[in-house]
Amino acid sequence: MPAKRSPRSPSIIDVAVGRNVRVWRIAKGMSQEQLANQLGVTFQQVQKYESGGNRMGPGRLVKVAAVLGVPIAALFDGTEPSRPSLALVSNARSFRLAHAFATIKDGTLRLSLVNLVEKLAAAVSQPPRPRT
Repeated sequence: MPAKRSPRSPSIIDVAVGRNVRVWRIAKGMSQEQLANQLGVTFQQVQKYESGGNRMGPGRLVKVAAVLGVPIAALFDGTEPSRPSLALVSNARSFRLAHAFATIKDGTLRLSLVNLVEKLAAAVSQPPRPRT
């Protein structure tokens, strides 16, 4: 029988929404403090929202979406198994890579870059070959 969660602990949706707030905040080039100021809360409160530690009510979600300039639905991306997730770009390095990749317009160059990254990933995931 699975362990019961406390009714006060964050759900996977709270965590996903918080992660999406963080991704969109970073995408807009905002600091936690800047977002907090526009929301009228402390930056520590924004940290709690982004970690899923504190839930955001409907009014706060509307305000966050407005400040970030995204539809409210964007904050719920990845909360349904059938929908794509922003988890890929949830850390700064992944986000930088995705952002840089999106600026490349040449399809051949994009494909070459994808092939390179896949080869690097495959090489790193394989154990080194012994020298003979």
